[in-house]
Amino acid sequence: MDAKQNSRSPARQIAVLVETDDLWGRNIVEGVCAFGNQNRWRLLIAPRDRHGRLRIPRIWEGEGVIASLRNRALQQHLKRFNLPIVDVSSTLPAEPWFGRVQTDDRERAAMAVEHLLGKGLRNFACYAPAIGRYSDARAQEFRLGIEAAGFACAMFDKPAEREADWLTDYERVQQWLGKLPKPVGVFAGDPHPARQLIEVCTMNEIRVPDDVSILAGDEDFLCNVVSPQISSIELASHQIGQTAAGLLHALMNGEPGSDQPVLIPPLRIRPRQSTDLLAIDDEELAAALRFIREHVSEGIDVADVARACHVSRRSLEQRFRKGLNRSPGEEIRRVRLENVRRLLLDTNRPIDMIARESGFAGAASLSQAFQKQFGMPPSALRRSNTME
Repeated sequence: MDAKQNSRSPARQIAVLVETDDLWGRNIVEGVCAFGNQNRWRLLIAPRDRHGRLRIPRIWEGEGVIASLRNRALQQHLKRFNLPIVDVSSTLPAEPWFGRVQTDDRERAAMAVEHLLGKGLRNFACYAPAIGRYSDARAQEFRLGIEAAGFACAMFDKPAEREADWLTDYERVQQWLGKLPKPVGVFAGDPHPARQLIEVCTMNEIRVPDDVSILAGDEDFLCNVVSPQISSIELASHQIGQTAAGLLHALMNGEPGSDQPVLIPPLRIRPRQSTDLLAIDDEELAAALRFIREHVSEGIDVADVARACHVSRRSLEQRFRKGLNRSPGEEIRRVRLENVRRLLLDTNRPIDMIARESGFAGAASLSQAFQKQFGMPPSALRRSNTME
């Protein structure tokens, strides 16, 4: 349909049943709105029944639904409408009658594993209680990633208690944390359990990040309002919303769906105080890591690091392999590309300028390295963080 035809056609009625009480939900709704504004959609956002549940009103007559299907009751409610539906959550198993766009849990886990391993930690745990906000896959992918790196991962596997109060939850988490070997890196399902961990640690004088480092699997304002502030994984929620809207548009136009979800990789780690440590006993290795972080934009190489730390290149290679299971060259590339990722997302600087500021010879070499590391060109990452 061309623009002239589209301007004469009636607006399409679309329901968006996504919670807007957190940053993830609001960003998804904004992404849907960006697509809807370009395609004459009239959105019904987060309608609720008299019990406060997300529900479509009886009088609504629409053509499609975008929803976060986090419980069976909502799923069955929507199924009765027999409309094209796209789910933006992975809480429940996929079914053939709806499409799905979701964060790639394996990529999220890979980011979490790399971040915590990079702190020199050797003890790991996952706290992702069943609170109805995410699937078990989030925790299991992290466990698999840690085990693939050669380490064990302690899982909080106590079943949720329907009638549990704050004190009961506190005592269960306190006992679990107390048994973990320290220092330990903990991956929390999202900012809510991460905040709970911070509270338990504070009340028991457990030092964060020295004894327990905490990384949340999603980004929210909660990460900034607690003390210490919580490191998190920033998701491409705008892109999820836009992609879900595009998929719904195709389904409403009669295009066939897919039995496979559309997977959207996370954007980056948001490092904050809760993982701000280097749990490394090797002083030379710790000094090398500090030097790399402070000078990575200067085009340094492994020889520069060895000279700055007054060790031989062979010794440096051995220390990195023993302490981090990667070479100093790999660490330089990793830190350099993380700096590129930050500049792409936080600034509007041209890619050639970012290349120079990050120690690359030029835009071409940056793009090649970025594509190899992240599977996409730099411009694609920047687009994924916008609603245009």
